[in-house]
Amino acid sequence: MGSTPRRARRWRWASLLGATALAVTAGGALACPAGAAGTNVDFATHCIPPAVAGIPPIDGTTIASVSVDNTTPKVGDTVTVTYTVVTAAASNPTDLALPADIMTPTGKVTLGGAQTGGVTVAGPKKNPPVPGRAAFPSFSMTGTFTVTAPGRITLSPGDYNIHTSYILELDTPCTVITPPAPVSQTVTATDGTPANTRSISLGSASGDPGAAVTVSGTHFTPGAAVTLAGRAGDTQTADTATVTANAQGSFSGSLVVNDTATTGIVAYEGGSWNADKGAGPAAYAVNDTTPVPDGSQKLTTTVKAGTLSMSQAGDSVALSAVDFGQGGASTGALNTVTVKDFRGGPAGWSLTGKVTDFSGPGAKVDAGRLSWTPACATKAGSPSTCKAGTAGTVGTSGATLASTPNGTLTGGEFTVDAGLSLDVPAFTPPGSYSGVLTLTLT
Repeated sequence: MGSTPRRARRWRWASLLGATALAVTAGGALACPAGAAGTNVDFATHCIPPAVAGIPPIDGTTIASVSVDNTTPKVGDTVTVTYTVVTAAASNPTDLALPADIMTPTGKVTLGGAQTGGVTVAGPKKNPPVPGRAAFPSFSMTGTFTVTAPGRITLSPGDYNIHTSYILELDTPCTVITPPAPVSQTVTATDGTPANTRSISLGSASGDPGAAVTVSGTHFTPGAAVTLAGRAGDTQTADTATVTANAQGSFSGSLVVNDTATTGIVAYEGGSWNADKGAGPAAYAVNDTTPVPDGSQKLTTTVKAGTLSMSQAGDSVALSAVDFGQGGASTGALNTVTVKDFRGGPAGWSLTGKVTDFSGPGAKVDAGRLSWTPACATKAGSPSTCKAGTAGTVGTSGATLASTPNGTLTGGEFTVDAGLSLDVPAFTPPGSYSGVLTLTLT
């Protein structure tokens, strides 16, 4: 007889705890942690309480958000993700007050777009006391993922589970009824390759065979060993020298040029030429010192080399308006850029661009949301042919708008254009937003 009441008490506690575990999974309200907060989204949730609770599954609506610590990562970067349940689908259905620090949440964040898969997230075993019949405290879970592809990556809240440790160890899993849940956050990844700003200049544009030419360079890796080399068209000659870049990434060295076929000089880091870690070719010619036969006269003239320059048709672009609550693509066209390459040497050129965040009334639109579709045209008769950059994100790290390759002889006139599109979040505060797109010709 004495044991019956004890069994009854144990089952009553287990039943109450089961109901509690179910309600906790629905969450409550919590401010988003530091970082780039995502949009609150709601989705239908199916929660299954522990069997010992004797409670049927509960279908309700969960409101949650996903935040990240970096919305413009590079490929290879690690992004920290925080999944926060914002509004509960249920509250504590019992009169039983729950003590603090009994909840341990885990879950998944769903990736889409340029990179798919899931991010495992987990929260600490921490919660305030919960009075009977009161709303349950919210919870946040964090995890990380490594960026493997450039482009827009979407993040949606996914399934989650609450493990409770109070009298019994119980789990209450909750799943998204119609996955995936709406997108709460978007990051825009770039390929991680910074624009090459290395450059060289020569002390003279020509010299006799065996003469030394001074080669100066900037924006190389500080302390790096840099190879100076002659080029005959696209082929490296046997004329080389090595210098070391100083703490500012600059150097000045001397290269003796013997090969009479030399058309230019390059400088590069590493064991062989690499366009991403090199500069040049800078035009250089070896003088013809062949003696003039008796009874002959040697006639010479000079074609003066010009400069590499660009101009643009305007300095402002008005993108199309978008509606508050809808957002979407704010589009326009880059003012036409004209590039004139009158250097006459073997070096091609590259036109790159990068953009700042778009600042507005108390908010901003991330620079990673601006993309472009480049186009480039070559004037007839130009030695070089212009190549448009790849369509995609511009961002703060920059992207190539157009370029021409190195060659035996380069130059010409070119026009460069691009379609622009800024992806404005749906609930961006109304007002005017502006950013600065900087173009660099090298």
